[in-house]
Amino acid sequence: MLTACGDRSGGVGRSIFTAESQPDGYPSTEAIKAMGSYLREKSGGRIGVKLYQGGQLGSEGSTLEIAMFGGLDMTRTFMAALNNIAPLTKLFSLPFLFRSTEHQRRVIDSDIGDTIMRSLENFNLRGVAIYDTGGRGFYTTSRPIPDPSALDGQKIRVPNSDIFLETIGALGANPTPMNFSEVYQGLVQKVIDGAENNWPAYIATRHYEVAPYFSETGHFRTPDMLIMSLRTWQSFSEDDQALIEEAGRHSMQVMRSLWDKSVSEAKQTLLDSGGEILTDINSQPFRDRMASVYEKYVTPDLEPFLNRVNELAED
Repeated sequence: MLTACGDRSGGVGRSIFTAESQPDGYPSTEAIKAMGSYLREKSGGRIGVKLYQGGQLGSEGSTLEIAMFGGLDMTRTFMAALNNIAPLTKLFSLPFLFRSTEHQRRVIDSDIGDTIMRSLENFNLRGVAIYDTGGRGFYTTSRPIPDPSALDGQKIRVPNSDIFLETIGALGANPTPMNFSEVYQGLVQKVIDGAENNWPAYIATRHYEVAPYFSETGHFRTPDMLIMSLRTWQSFSEDDQALIEEAGRHSMQVMRSLWDKSVSEAKQTLLDSGGEILTDINSQPFRDRMASVYEKYVTPDLEPFLNRVNELAED
């Protein structure tokens, strides 16, 4: 029997049934809980969130599909999973799009983030919040990655995504698709030389034990999105829709605070284990190799948004 987390106090008039693949305590899980508490308080108990975390309702792919057909109120998913559904989401999957976490958050909080969330309405979904998940870095078994030449010939595990495969290939590595659950053994058995991911995932999976060199390249900063079934969204009044948007923005701030804390703790864990962190990497040599990727993926529809993202970069 499924058990839900979120609104445990009872007395909620209407619960938004929500799926989350991450476990209790993970930043996005706690952010969704915070959204539920905010809604319950601001609505006087009329609206809340009933959260099924830890993949209780299925994988991110399956809950996304269920939400599209109106069988689930809300779910959290990696934005790259939306790329083949909603074209504007491809913007945030472009490599080296953001110069820093601050730049990314500035863009997400701008009209660009709002436009991308609203664009999902054409596909029976509605974006509620965008959770940035930091910059991804390369972690390797034998050496850090200060520049693209250090990736030459290296077998790097990547998700089975076209843009990931082409980006890592353009950097000179040998991109190797592999199930995430197989990466640890792949590193141990030298099937791969390294992988790439964000800090909390790197530590939670204990990949740092066998690949102790983490290079903060920030090659991808693709965020997650909390999305609602359009059928559910349209069932709320305009006032309640505005309240849900407000609660979503609140949850984003909670997520950011928890994420930043988890990144800091992850770095300390690596250092305590004797691993090495390479920071302050010059991203320009990496960016210089991205022309073919941008030529393929930046469509005329995306180009104005890309220009706006660049305008919002720090001086």
